[in-house]
Amino acid sequence: MPKRILQGKVTSDKNDQTVTVLVERRFTHPVMKKTVRSTKKYRAHDPLNQFKVGDSVRISECAPISKTKRWEVVTEASA
Repeated sequence: MPKRILQGKVTSDKNDQTVTVLVERRFTHPVMKKTVRSTKKYRAHDPLNQFKVGDSVRISECAPISKTKRWEVVTEASA
């Protein structure tokens, strides 16, 4: 199965080698037919501590690194 790749914004970089990424998902509500925005936070591995708050990044699934980290930062997303 291919690894999922998501795009989002860094909301926290306080932890060592970890960033918190906010990913937004848009979908059409099945009954109301209105576009709904849903957000979710992921903790991603950033080994060089190079990404700061506000950066747009791409994250990819990986093997568990810690209790909460199952994603790693791949690259900085093009704006």
